[in-house]
Amino acid sequence: MASEAVQVNCVMNGEANNNQALKRKHLVSNENITACYCDVVSVDTGDIGTSGRDTLANIIDDRQLDGVSKKARLQKEVTIQDMYNNQDAFGNEDDSDWEPVQKGIEIMKWFCTNCTMVNFNDAVHCDICGEHKASGILRHGFYASPCSPEVDLIQVESEARQRDKDLQLEASSSNCLTAVGFDEKMLLHSEVEKKSHPHPERPDRLLAIAASLAAAGIFPGKCCPIPAREITKEELQKVHSLEHIEAVEFTSQVLSSYFSPDTYANEHSARSARLAAGLCADLASAIFSGHMRNGFALVCTSFDILFNVHKIRPPGHHAGVTQAMGFCLHNNAAVAALAAQVAGAKKVLIIDWDVHHGNGTQEIFDQNKSVLYISLHRHERGKFYPGTGAAFEIGSKGAEGYCVNIPWSCGGVGDNDYIFAFQHVVLPIASKFAPDFTIISAGFDAACGDPLGGCDVTPAGYAQMTHMLSTLCGGKMLVILEGGYNLRSISSSTTAVVKVLLGESSECEPENTAPSKAGLLTVLEVLKIQMKYWPTLSSSFEKLQAQWGMPCTDNQSKGKEVKKRRVFEPPMWWRWGRKQLLYHILTGHFYLR
Repeated sequence: MASEAVQVNCVMNGEANNNQALKRKHLVSNENITACYCDVVSVDTGDIGTSGRDTLANIIDDRQLDGVSKKARLQKEVTIQDMYNNQDAFGNEDDSDWEPVQKGIEIMKWFCTNCTMVNFNDAVHCDICGEHKASGILRHGFYASPCSPEVDLIQVESEARQRDKDLQLEASSSNCLTAVGFDEKMLLHSEVEKKSHPHPERPDRLLAIAASLAAAGIFPGKCCPIPAREITKEELQKVHSLEHIEAVEFTSQVLSSYFSPDTYANEHSARSARLAAGLCADLASAIFSGHMRNGFALVCTSFDILFNVHKIRPPGHHAGVTQAMGFCLHNNAAVAALAAQVAGAKKVLIIDWDVHHGNGTQEIFDQNKSVLYISLHRHERGKFYPGTGAAFEIGSKGAEGYCVNIPWSCGGVGDNDYIFAFQHVVLPIASKFAPDFTIISAGFDAACGDPLGGCDVTPAGYAQMTHMLSTLCGGKMLVILEGGYNLRSISSSTTAVVKVLLGESSECEPENTAPSKAGLLTVLEVLKIQMKYWPTLSSSFEKLQAQWGMPCTDNQSKGKEVKKRRVFEPPMWWRWGRKQLLYHILTGHFYLR
């Protein structure tokens, strides 16, 4: 009877010993654990009174009841020392009561919808970006309030639509050639395996962009729909090796697979990648041939928007000739460039402002003089992913100078640094190259608040860069989404770029843009290397030296060689793994002579 009493009272408190799942759900805080545990103790003591002890004395040979009696006596006068010295007196059943304690703590966390960072306890705002736990950003885009739940947003949308109403009427009356592609299959590309942290390349990125464009009155209302098609193997073989194409296709036969620790695929990913690449190819052909003024492809979870900017997933600029990496399966920018050339473009310019170097795009066109690749990215002497893209990587085998890398030496670079680089490096080289078609690999992970980028470019900065590029090749331009993992940043930046491409924003280029010291040194380094292949840069290099002064970067120019201790630089991924402490020690204080 005593055994039955214990079991019944545990059930009444939601703590049946034979139901571990129920215990985990019920015990979600230390307070609840203590209360439930005390309830069990008090009931057990009451049930095993004087009569109970007499009964136990009569049937002391019964091992089960003897165990219950021992536990009851211990619960009356147990101390921590007694628990330690008499561990055998607490059977497996009682020990299991403590298992949910740790698991309950693990449940008490949530991941920010905006930046995916983990938050603990009962906080309602993200500790990293400040986004509300119940943010409406997926429904209303960056127009949703970051500080409050999803309330009063109908008025926000109404105001945004009213603000753009006149512009919509003007665009429709002028026969605006902006296309929208739609295919819900893009939603199916997602990570199957559930890990301790959400993957940053997720369908929510494009849902937030789509919601922002809708709230701004840009789509629907200004775009004409076009279908997406799957690219053919023959088209892909112009960019990738057959082995790479077959490796991507093989993923359709398995539920979940990985090309690298950060590059996932599921059974639908191969088709999503084919649709994204096919849409890019068709847009490039249509824009160059004049059927559309420009293209924006949002091939996403619920629909694809083809606009002045081309938005697709999975991204592509890390995908090389023979491998998928960095969240990328097929190189969409490379596919679009070759499609434009098939349509008649002789020279294609690819501008890559993703915070990570587009190592795949550079590899594909490393020996091609008909494609000029210019990348602005964090590099930090190769410590920032993927480690490629140094200023001295300029192309090879007759195509030297047709690869231009502008590698930032640190994080925190912002609008002024990017505009300064555009003024003194990007536009002078691009103008001399005189492209027939322009492609922007538009990663927005250099935007303020991005969890991976660590830079400070604003939506206005992206809009300004787009405006500066629109003067090339008669405005024939395709913008392709690459990275960007803060939903608020990526959606607001995309909206700003689209407005420029629609002609709704005509910001003037600033006359005097003061860069940071790190930005200035990077631009001077690039000019010094590239003016050998683009002589028109020499005057700009000399002018900047005279205006800003150039700190000596060559030890020989200082009159003597300076010997420095060589710093041991551990791999970047140590920073987030089990070797995090070792990483900080080595990068901060450890030197090799």
